Amino acid sequence: MFFLFKGVYMSTIHLIGGEKGGVGKSVVARLLAQYMIDHEIPFIGFDTDRSHGSLLRFYNDYASSTVIDDYQSLDTIMETASANPEQRILVDLAAQTHYPLAKWIEESGVLELAEELDISICYWNVMDSGKDCVDLLDKLLNQYGSRLNYVLVQNQLRDDNFNILEFSGVKDRALDLNAKVITLKRLHAPVMTKIDSNSYSFWAAKNKDADNLNALGLLERQRVKIWLNHAYREIESLVV
Repeated sequence: MFFLFKGVYMSTIHLIGGEKGGVGKSVVARLLAQYMIDHEIPFIGFDTDRSHGSLLRFYNDYASSTVIDDYQSLDTIMETASANPEQRILVDLAAQTHYPLAKWIEESGVLELAEELDISICYWNVMDSGKDCVDLLDKLLNQYGSRLNYVLVQNQLRDDNFNILEFSGVKDRALDLNAKVITLKRLHAPVMTKIDSNSYSFWAAKNKDADNLNALGLLERQRVKIWLNHAYREIESLVV
C-alpha cells in the first residue's frame, strides 16, 4: 500500500488537493502532519499557498514553501522523495493550482519517473457536499485514471449529506480505480476559530495553555481530542 505507516519504506508523495477553495484542504494537510508526528512517522512538507500557507504557519519545523508555477521549485518535491525514501512527502495544494501542477506532471514525465523510482503518488481529494466538487473529481479521474492512487475525503464542513456524490456515478468510478474513502467530521466552528487565531498545531490545541487568555477551555480541548481520535481512526482504516 501507499500509506503512512512505519515499516513501509516505499517513498510516497501525498498531494492534498481538490481544486475548489474552502473545502478544507489545509485542515486535512495539517491533520496528516499531526498524525505523522504523533505516530513518529518521518515526513517532509511542502506548502504551495503563497498567502495563507497552513503547513508553514502551523508546522513550520517540517515544511518549506513551493512555487506552484516554477518547475525547479516543484522538481524539489520529486528529488526529495527520491533522496529520502524513509520520509513521507506531504504537499498542501492551494486552491486553483491544478493546471500548473498538471502541466508540470505531464511535461516533466513525473508519473513515469515515479514508477521508475518506485515512488507512490497519492492524491487526497478533499470535498464538501456540493456538485462542483463532484464535477472536479470527475475531471481528475478523466485526466489521470489509474495512474494515481486516490483518497476521497468527505469533509463535513457544511453538512454530512453526500448524496450528490453517492448518486453521481463518479464515486463508483473512483472505487473501480481502487480509491479509498474517508469522512472528516466537522469540528465545532468556534473551536477551529480559536485554533487558527492562536496559530495552534492540533497538538497544542488539545493541551492546556495556561499563558494564553484566549486559550481553549476544558471542553473545547476535549472536543478537539474527540475530533482527532475519529480522524485518526479514519486514516488508519485506509491500511489493508
